[in-house]
Amino acid sequence: MTMLRLSEMTWTEVRELDRSRVVAILPTGAVEAHGPHLPLVTDRIIAQAMAEEGARGLAAHDLNGLLLPPVDYTAAPFGAAFAGTLSVRPETVTALLVDIADALASHQIRHLAIANAHLDPAHLGALYTAVKQIRDAASLTVTFPDIARKPWALRLTDEFKSGACHAGQYEGSVVLAARPDLVRSERSTRLAPNPASLSTAIRAGQTTFEQAGGPEAYFGDPAAATAVEGRETIAILGQILVDAVLENGLGATS
Repeated sequence: MTMLRLSEMTWTEVRELDRSRVVAILPTGAVEAHGPHLPLVTDRIIAQAMAEEGARGLAAHDLNGLLLPPVDYTAAPFGAAFAGTLSVRPETVTALLVDIADALASHQIRHLAIANAHLDPAHLGALYTAVKQIRDAASLTVTFPDIARKPWALRLTDEFKSGACHAGQYEGSVVLAARPDLVRSERSTRLAPNPASLSTAIRAGQTTFEQAGGPEAYFGDPAAATAVEGRETIAILGQILVDAVLENGLGATS
């Protein structure tokens, strides 16, 4: 089994796939402010790394990971006030994912896995609504391991579990591992840690990065990011995707 990229295949190559062994993997990110040191598409970079690592892991279970082009545009109201953030309505995101699932099903693709790295509540809500609609339609099997929730969150780094993990050590490390050319290291090494927890702020009803205590759109410790930690985190994220797919009833005997 190999990792396939839908965007690089011909239609005849897709036609010839053994659909019963294919898991389509959709990375979902955002175009959103990630401090003065990380690119706006940080979440997509992380989601793509998760998807690619997951596809490699699925091969050990006789499954072909079919990487779909990522979804970048989504609901991102927490960062909407920062230049460059492009936030769309949650219902737009839901409709897009449902349409993607319907299109896959029309070509007899039976399994879809969502590799998500954008944790804005509006975006997550849109994903959960889409997953429910896809499952209700029973057009294909959909797997969505929400890394913001147990048990998946418990596998990730201490900074991630603290909730102070937007453009900090956790995300910065993954970008350093996956796309080091996009990290403004001369800036990140000078940024002071920001221990304010986004998850705590969300539970308290805050709705923007500024309200949550992130005036520069970062939370955590950017200067502590390392490529070594990033590679370790990517491996964990990939295994989370694999385990979620297998728990959903797929595997060598499916």
